Amino acid sequence: MNEFVLGVDLDGVCADYTSAFRRIVAMERNVDADSLTTEVSWDFAEWGLNRDSFLELHKTSVQDHRMFKNMPALEGVSDALWRLSDAGVWIRIVTHRLVTHWGHALIVSDTVDWLDAKSIPYRDICFLGRKPEIEADAYVEDAPHNVEALRERGNTVIVFDQPYNRDLDGLRAGNWVEVEAIVSELAAEKVGSFANQLPGVDAGSDRLGRNQIN
Repeated sequence: MNEFVLGVDLDGVCADYTSAFRRIVAMERNVDADSLTTEVSWDFAEWGLNRDSFLELHKTSVQDHRMFKNMPALEGVSDALWRLSDAGVWIRIVTHRLVTHWGHALIVSDTVDWLDAKSIPYRDICFLGRKPEIEADAYVEDAPHNVEALRERGNTVIVFDQPYNRDLDGLRAGNWVEVEAIVSELAAEKVGSFANQLPGVDAGSDRLGRNQIN
């Protein structure tokens, strides 16, 4: 009862899916990446993709280019999550990365490798699309359909700002400093107090690297 569980999505929230996918799509289609806008809708129709072509390119990106192992992390995510974790927040990764058939072992292993490489702390990880079935006190999510499904079940959702979700109202964060501030307030409301570290103070986000060296 005294724990605060935070459900954290990966793509578009912790990981910069759009920039990684954009680079690979440009390579696969032999076009300049700058010709592909970053102001995209959910299925990247602005790049001339439909649902089928998106899924095919996504599969190629994940299995052939190992995108889930190599994509960049969004700024500040590691430090913010370490500060929240150190303050007692239970970090639960919740992601729907098993969206295509086959390659599941590769996807899971590349995801875990990426989390370690980017020093993302978490207590447990769930691979599923039905996110309302996960028990958490609040969620950080970018996908409009997931936000709506979670809220319909009475969940608290922080919308992580992306071009494809700007018509959604409610709690919203444009970066991980804002996520941390919102979660700190929500956690304090539930557990009665919340002693988080200030941004700029060493959050120990390099501790995984230190442990590996030692």
